[in-house]
Amino acid sequence: MHITHAQMNERTMYQLDWDDLRLFLAVAETGTLTAAARACGLTQPTLGRRVQSLEQRLGQKLFQRTAAGFLLTDTGQALLPVARRMAEAADTALRQLSGQEAQLSGTLRISSFDWFSHYVLANYCAGFLQMHPQVGLELITDSRLFNLARREADLVFRLQPFAEPDIAQRNLMQLDYGVYASLDFDHRRLDAPDSLQLISMDNYFSDLPDVTWLQQQFPGARICFQSNSREAQARLCTAGLGLAVLPVRMAQQIAGLQQLPLPTAPPPRQIWLGFHQDLRHQRRLRAFVDFVTAAVGD
Repeated sequence: MHITHAQMNERTMYQLDWDDLRLFLAVAETGTLTAAARACGLTQPTLGRRVQSLEQRLGQKLFQRTAAGFLLTDTGQALLPVARRMAEAADTALRQLSGQEAQLSGTLRISSFDWFSHYVLANYCAGFLQMHPQVGLELITDSRLFNLARREADLVFRLQPFAEPDIAQRNLMQLDYGVYASLDFDHRRLDAPDSLQLISMDNYFSDLPDVTWLQQQFPGARICFQSNSREAQARLCTAGLGLAVLPVRMAQQIAGLQQLPLPTAPPPRQIWLGFHQDLRHQRRLRAFVDFVTAAVGD
């Protein structure tokens, strides 16, 4: 007995789910298992078994298998409008959810170290606020490690993994460094390292990998300026007072610097982001993390 259009509406309510109809619709619209499987992210044999199982549950053939492809039977024709209505309903639901997500609100407190806040995160914050104008962002620049458990910050970006318990963390990106000089620097001076001056981190950060690397690359060079501020180092570097190891993402945004083409590069570091596990379902935090992760990938 064939199922009529009216019977199909009622019967599919109870016997089918959206995943069944999604696969049926893909085969009906493409006409082949190969194309439908590709569209659904399945293998052709798997899709074939799923369609056969659907037909067995209905007790009706939905397709006529021909050399030209899969043609709808009368029962398949009756099911087609039902599947399309469910697809339209699913699309509508996704648009509504997207619309709700666009209306994120509340304040997100973010902490990071100085130059990364200025030269990287500030740009990401601007892009995020354009998409979610009802959200307030508070960006705190501080070298100390904020306590996420005490909610001193909702989200922290830093240069080492989080060892605290109950912290969700992610390795966001690799941070590359280069050696920079002023635009009028004479490259021939690299052959006489004793004559060079270096700009470096202060003694508190003397064990950083790039500090050790810089001194090893230019033995005998004099350290003329030390600071825990990469931006201050960059300013003196542009003034021609010495060579400095700087983050590439920062230096590329500062006029008056040139990266020296050395045989080896300073060791890279990793940027980590972290937040407390209790905030993992906070929509504005997850939206910002997803936005920054996508921006870094681009």
